Amino acid sequence: MGEDVRDVIIIGGGPGGLTAAIYTARAGLDTLVLEKAVCGGLAATTDLLENYPGFPEGINGMDLMNKFKSQAQKFGTQIQEFKEVKNIERDGYVISVGTDKEEYRAYGVIIASGSIPKKLNVPGEDKFTGKGVSYCATCDGPLYKGKEVVVVGAGNSGLQETEYLLKHAKSVTIVEFLPHMTGEKILQDRLKKEGNAKFLLNHILTSINGKDVVESVTVRNRDTNEEKTFETSGVFIYAGFLPYSEFAKNLVETDKDGYIITSKNMQASVRGIYAVGDIRSKKFRQVAIACGEGAIAGIAVAEYVNKLRITNY
Repeated sequence: MGEDVRDVIIIGGGPGGLTAAIYTARAGLDTLVLEKAVCGGLAATTDLLENYPGFPEGINGMDLMNKFKSQAQKFGTQIQEFKEVKNIERDGYVISVGTDKEEYRAYGVIIASGSIPKKLNVPGEDKFTGKGVSYCATCDGPLYKGKEVVVVGAGNSGLQETEYLLKHAKSVTIVEFLPHMTGEKILQDRLKKEGNAKFLLNHILTSINGKDVVESVTVRNRDTNEEKTFETSGVFIYAGFLPYSEFAKNLVETDKDGYIITSKNMQASVRGIYAVGDIRSKKFRQVAIACGEGAIAGIAVAEYVNKLRITNY
């Protein structure tokens, strides 16, 4: 087998990718993780993970992901951060993975590139990104100490990040498109007890306003079409996610939304390519689920590469 070809490349250093790396590295495979930013993925931006097994009091997302990263490296995984994959191609048994400047080759590839926050595409969103508009409360929440902020979206992400923001902000107003919140009941109940959490259900955020920074938002009641504008210093958007799969869409089969379709062994439609975590087409997206998929893919790709070794030696 070629000396310049690695056993496996894992695209993405979130929970699924790092779990897969632990398994492939322990199996003796030459394992490289390419991560477009820093390892951890969306899980690392969560202040408190309460539903990951083994931590009864919960654990900070970044702390948990750093443990994953250290464990993968302990077994020999090489990790290169700030390496954004632009394309992948397959030529025979070898899969090429290209970034802006480098090309890497491997016999097996696990795509664990996750998802990215969905934009609202309302006036002011792009203009004020980084100037009052944010998609990460854990990253930017401390900047709004004593101020009033808005959270768009009442799913799990929106409610979890609202809890974190309440540690810093004077008040948080949640704007939700639906007439009810969709996040877990335990999160809803905790927020309803907070005196500085407000709820605007069945409302649409129609614009983000200001001169140089965010100064106010305009929302519309979906029943009455009545609009109102109120002051705020920050807008945190949790309107769902989009798959980070553009680099692979011309190679592997995806569903209508761009999520990669796999078998029960996490294999995509092209031999030697696997997908795990939020990038995979499925109903539920949780850290624990991504870890399980990473373990399956790690075992499956080890079997695949070892069979190639027997065939080619």
